[in-house]
Amino acid sequence: MQGVLVDERVRVGGDAKQQFHDSRAYGRVINGTEIELSPTEAAHLLARGDIDAIVQPDSTATLGLRGFLQETGMTLQFGVYKDLRDRGFYLSPAAVAWPGVDVSTADSDVDFVVFPRGSGPDDGSIAYRIRVASERDSLHLRRLSDTVTAVVDEDGELTYFEAIPGLPETESKDMAAHTDSSSDLNLSATPLTAALQSDRVICDPGNGQLYQKYFFGQRLFGRNADEGPLQLSLLEGLYLATRGAITVDPADIRDRGRSIETVDEMFTRRYAVYHYLRSHDIVPKSGYKFGADFRIYPDFSDVSSLEHSAALIRVHSPETTLSPRELSLDVRLAGGVRKRMSFALTEVNGDIDWLTVARLTPWPETLILHNLMRPIVRLPLMIHLVLMAAQQMLLVLIRWHWIRGVPQRFPIIKNCSTSSASKRSISC
Repeated sequence: MQGVLVDERVRVGGDAKQQFHDSRAYGRVINGTEIELSPTEAAHLLARGDIDAIVQPDSTATLGLRGFLQETGMTLQFGVYKDLRDRGFYLSPAAVAWPGVDVSTADSDVDFVVFPRGSGPDDGSIAYRIRVASERDSLHLRRLSDTVTAVVDEDGELTYFEAIPGLPETESKDMAAHTDSSSDLNLSATPLTAALQSDRVICDPGNGQLYQKYFFGQRLFGRNADEGPLQLSLLEGLYLATRGAITVDPADIRDRGRSIETVDEMFTRRYAVYHYLRSHDIVPKSGYKFGADFRIYPDFSDVSSLEHSAALIRVHSPETTLSPRELSLDVRLAGGVRKRMSFALTEVNGDIDWLTVARLTPWPETLILHNLMRPIVRLPLMIHLVLMAAQQMLLVLIRWHWIRGVPQRFPIIKNCSTSSASKRSISC
């Protein structure tokens, strides 16, 4: 069976509708039994051997898989498409008039629409919207929201990053109903004496509540010290100064911060995020150790019962682009320390769009169960599973036989006894 390349689509006749579309959700029906395939779908059928070759109307030459991918430039998309098909998903290209694809998705820069396992294009539900990228592409952070980015590295390995809007650590909080609960800081009747020094504020500890109860600053004498002045970051100092809690002019701190963080008005953006978090009962502290702007404590009560931070936050302007390598570095590092990675896309006026990105991993055991329910692959898969089970049983028998034969092959071991001094030591 051959396909015909027409206007960047591949048309296949004969029993293609029944063989490919009805049973395996490839392509879309255009008339009678003829279907139209996207380049990635056609490439996948070529790779499987279901289509012998692709021909062009004005040429007698035929294209195999390699020539077809070169002609269409769909090598990256093909790799992702095949991987998802191998995992047991049905998916469609995000193109107009394709089954299961709405107009808004077709008009976006998404490459594929993936349906839940066990579902197809006609079931009306979508599991993921997939965007394909090379490791050398640039990713616009704002456009990642509500999509999965499939990054193909130079070795052809795939990594999936899922981006969801919002900050998950605040799901249990009614963010819209919150007011600035830190405005009633119960510190002392008069502002605490403080001084602006370089890139920080040195502050009198007062009654100790500023640090112990609200987790502002760090002890100047070390984190294990029980007394002594506090050193506050400029963000902490500005937050307290605007509430009259310390004796430093807020304008002086703001000017100092802007003079230090001169790129992209980053001090203004970072303070907007800091203020937002504090105003919603989330304690932000420096995320420098993790390469981030903040680490956050959503359920903070006091320093003495401090638990690990829940997430890392990077602050960017809404128009920021990152390379996949930078995104991978942030997400992998956060995952390595058991935290989530969130981005605060912040306007200078303080408006914030939250985006949380995590690595999406496969579930091979679910794939096996799903494939067992698909008649088209049931028999080959069952044979494969039976052979795997037989192989494991054979290995067990070989080990058992070898262990039983040890005394015959090594008679000295017969006389070994366990030492009375220690059951872990063996004396011969």
